Amino acid sequence: MAGTKKLYYKDAYLREFCARVLSCTPCADGMFNVVLDETAFYPEVGGQPADLGALGAARVMDVQLQGEAVVHRTTAPLRVGETVQGNIDWARRFDHMQQHTGEHITSGIIKSRFGFDNLGFHMGRESVVLECSGQLDAAQLEELELAVNEAICRNGEVRAWFPRPDELAGLTYRRKKEIEGDVRIVDAAGADVCACCGTHVARAGEVQLAKFTGVTRHKGHTVIEALFGARALTDYFKKHKALMQLSAFYSAPPLQVPQRAQAERAAWEQSALAAAQVQQALFEAEAKLCPPGTPAVRFCEGLSPDGARRYACALAEVCPAALVFGGSEGAYACALASRTADMRPLGAALAGALNGKGGGKPALWQGRAACTRAAAESGAERIFAEAGL
Repeated sequence: MAGTKKLYYKDAYLREFCARVLSCTPCADGMFNVVLDETAFYPEVGGQPADLGALGAARVMDVQLQGEAVVHRTTAPLRVGETVQGNIDWARRFDHMQQHTGEHITSGIIKSRFGFDNLGFHMGRESVVLECSGQLDAAQLEELELAVNEAICRNGEVRAWFPRPDELAGLTYRRKKEIEGDVRIVDAAGADVCACCGTHVARAGEVQLAKFTGVTRHKGHTVIEALFGARALTDYFKKHKALMQLSAFYSAPPLQVPQRAQAERAAWEQSALAAAQVQQALFEAEAKLCPPGTPAVRFCEGLSPDGARRYACALAEVCPAALVFGGSEGAYACALASRTADMRPLGAALAGALNGKGGGKPALWQGRAACTRAAAESGAERIFAEAGL
């Protein structure tokens, strides 16, 4: 397959270009694989997604690198030998440039400040995820995020070039594996020097902003979810809007919302505890009125699974067995309890009869049942009768 001149290496800001069609191959799915003599479309490689856009009237849905050829997957055929105009989806391309340069600055500072290597990164539709070889605590992550934004604000030059072999031999740069042939180096405003084939902004200030939105730690590594540029700004606008809504809801200044929410939650938990204590007293009082020796069946609309459990256990202190249906008709939360009999077989029978499921221990079975009240009543009567209770 003929090679393609890669215009994106010469000018990452090139949005339109003209090129000659070298080949056009139909695919089984109705798409076409088009190779040009030169292209500004960046293929999916090096962790960066492919550019999209158009070649003439044909939409470019994917771009892949096959050897030295850049293959454009198009919605319509192009005539071999014709000259076609290419148009890059610039919003997508520039977003990728911001994310990729932001990732380089972040990875370089992680290495220089904390000594950890980049183990890989993924540029997703929503965020960039990068993994480093050591564990960063909360204070270090805050320090890192501040340092990345300071590097962006300094607005240093981002340079990408193919050094001569003798120049390359004298360079200290990050790389994940040995590279054969020409090596492209990206110097991300002095924060990072790395072998990279991706597209980047010309100056660090074009990254605009960095924001870490998530972190996980496993096997001694740290995985950071990050946003750069327009993604970070959009995240800020959304979260600021949500914070202002919460501020109005709690009638509190924005920075006092967490404290107000915690205070209200504590008050709610105290109220819930008091309500549960009153509810438990009512359960126990009713249990004392039950005739001994007779299984108890109760329906309590809106009762939670935990409430159904406590109600059944209170009744089982007096009755040989108790079955409580909480929740609502068609979506019952069930609890079977007994101090003397194994409830697991009865629970299995109940689940089979009432389109339900559940499990538990000998003294307590809990589950759900998708049935009518009439079906629940008859099912409860039948399983207790079959069990001799």
